[in-house]
Amino acid sequence: MHWLVTAVALAAVIAAACVTGPREDPAPARAVAPAAATRAPDALAARYPLECGPGGGPDVVQQITSDLDHDGRLETVAVVRCRAGGGTPPSGVYLLAEPSAYGEPPRVLATLVDPKEKMTVTGLTVTEGIVSATLLGYSAPSVPRCCPDMQRTVEWHWKNGKFVLRPRPVAGSV
Repeated sequence: MHWLVTAVALAAVIAAACVTGPREDPAPARAVAPAAATRAPDALAARYPLECGPGGGPDVVQQITSDLDHDGRLETVAVVRCRAGGGTPPSGVYLLAEPSAYGEPPRVLATLVDPKEKMTVTGLTVTEGIVSATLLGYSAPSVPRCCPDMQRTVEWHWKNGKFVLRPRPVAGSV
């Protein structure tokens, strides 16, 4: 009798699972990744707002790709400077997005560091949507351009549809 009750209970559980269990969709939707999520803006193909002069076009020093604004599309952050035979030309940091139309270069969405500020950018990183860099600069026009004497680490955070600059504390400060 005990085995009969167990068999009936098991049959009831299996029947309930068949009736209420997951069903196969007759026409499952195909998951298609958007084209933008598979390709990042190419920093080498972008047109930058730089005035490099004759023979010194833009030089992409570093580029990092990430979904910075969490919209499912990749952006590229690029450190760019003019080519120079010697010395250290100032850097620019640009945020690039996909082109507006097929066949066009990536769009420059924002200039995070303008080369007119005469800084050198090092240590660019992107972590969880935060862009960080170390800016090297000069305390006076008399300081040789080879040897920056000022340094500051900064971060840019995505806020209200744009990147907002936040300086990090200066080493040794309170």
